[in-house]
Amino acid sequence: MFVVYGNRAASVGTSALLIMIFMMDKEIHADEVLTYSLQILAGGVWYMIFSLIFFGIRPYRAAQQALGENVGDVVRFLRIKGDFYLPGTDIDANYHRLVSQQIHVSQHQDAVRELLFKSRVMARESTNASRILVLTFVDLVDMFEQIMATHYDYDQLRQKFQTTGILSDVGNLVHKMADELENIGYAILSNTRYAQLTDFTPALEQLKINIDAIGNAHETSNLVLKKILINLRDLNKEIENIFNYYNSSSSKILIENKHDVEYSKFVTHQDFEPHVFFGSFTLDSAAFKHALRVSLVCLIGFVVAKNLALGHHSYWVLLTIIVILKPGFSLSKQRNYQRLIGTISGGLIGIAILLFVPDNNIQFALMLLFMIGTYSFQRLNYVVSVIFMTPYVLILFKFLKIGHIDIVGERILDTIVGSTIAFIASYLIFPTWEFELIKKTLAEVIYSEVNYLVKIAKSITGKTVTTTEYKLARKDVFVKSANLSAAFERMTSEPKSKQHNIKDIHKFVVLNHILSSYTATVASEITVKGMHKTTPDILKLVKKSINVLNETSKKLGANAANLPEKKQIRPKRQHLRLPINY
Repeated sequence: MFVVYGNRAASVGTSALLIMIFMMDKEIHADEVLTYSLQILAGGVWYMIFSLIFFGIRPYRAAQQALGENVGDVVRFLRIKGDFYLPGTDIDANYHRLVSQQIHVSQHQDAVRELLFKSRVMARESTNASRILVLTFVDLVDMFEQIMATHYDYDQLRQKFQTTGILSDVGNLVHKMADELENIGYAILSNTRYAQLTDFTPALEQLKINIDAIGNAHETSNLVLKKILINLRDLNKEIENIFNYYNSSSSKILIENKHDVEYSKFVTHQDFEPHVFFGSFTLDSAAFKHALRVSLVCLIGFVVAKNLALGHHSYWVLLTIIVILKPGFSLSKQRNYQRLIGTISGGLIGIAILLFVPDNNIQFALMLLFMIGTYSFQRLNYVVSVIFMTPYVLILFKFLKIGHIDIVGERILDTIVGSTIAFIASYLIFPTWEFELIKKTLAEVIYSEVNYLVKIAKSITGKTVTTTEYKLARKDVFVKSANLSAAFERMTSEPKSKQHNIKDIHKFVVLNHILSSYTATVASEITVKGMHKTTPDILKLVKKSINVLNETSKKLGANAANLPEKKQIRPKRQHLRLPINY
């Protein structure tokens, strides 16, 4: 039930369950219980002290790693965008890859925000190193918006320019920029200096020459190609900015104006009041249904493990159930497959080592390698983590003289039993299907899009829109869109009978991505060109779009966002000012 207080609290609850499971088969006297409990507490305290010492020595390392991973996510998103310009790309399939990758970008952006904006060292005691990390993340989010804004009608582009070869040139250049950004991301991740930045100016100039030639040689307009060129120049500028943060001799000026940033608004704050916990004891609460499901399934697993001769480590059945069972059916199904594949593959590797590598020193070295791999891939790739974990546990048990080859079969059998129980239970016991929740998700996405447009409309009418307001609205769109994409992906892995209106929802996901891209384009135009270059027609179209979306939002059960009041456009109180503050 601790999940009602967020993922961190849920980890505490899961740890308590795991301790109980590991101790399930160990018979101890009553007077030994306190000793064992203190030993477990000592282990937790030691790990906490070790973590605090490590953080004190290298306070920025965790943020660097998370930021480097996020750069990699944006690189993959950029490459998918670049594929739209290549002639052999299936556009519909590429859209699916794009919205899927957007989920990873959003999730890692949230993780980076937690590390940067909730940390006292990062947010309140700004040093040159912390400021560089914050500014890098700011430019990375701006770059992601810039990539989102580079959306066009790719079918129409192919029809008009397929024979010119210019689209392949654009796609290849985007991939080269992605490679450059990936190298910078690797330098951030590995805490090394990336010495040489590729100069894309000649390639951009050559692309301009080719675009001008197409405009002169063909009757069709090349305006869209010129816009693509502008997007690529802006993208190149963002890459140069990030590179310069780590290579500029004048980077110390970055620590100035450290009090002008409202970091706290960009991270979620958890309410730990008791009413949050006790108010969730109802079947209308997804957390309560999940907790009840886990309790019942663990009871079933306990009875099965105690009544079937599964070996001397029957707690593995319950361990598998705890690890596999997730609130949604699709997540449980995915983790089930991952656990089975990883355990069987790792078991075969463990058997091979125990049979054909008799030397204890080599076995010990391999065990350390597998242990490092287990925890290194725990967040990155769960299948690989389990593949490393199984031989690590088997070799460890061999050194502890708990078992040998026979323990491999026991672990695989226990895993299969636990996986089967968990899979059946996720389908039958208080199941949660995406079609039951999707309407709320759709409403939240529409409302965030409307709010984003309202900020743009306010700027056009001459009202002051702060950087914080604008970027909070933008963040909300990115997060809600990623949530929608994730919900759609989960729905596709559920049974066919539970995939209600799946084709319509897929269209909604794609159209929402296109809408977000066009909105980002409008925001970019206003930011760069200024209010004095806009016309009343733009405001009229934006307001019309807001009205249509508001009607849709009402039908989905969400609130409508307020339109800005009509006001004379005043050029001097012009546009969204987006300094590098966030």
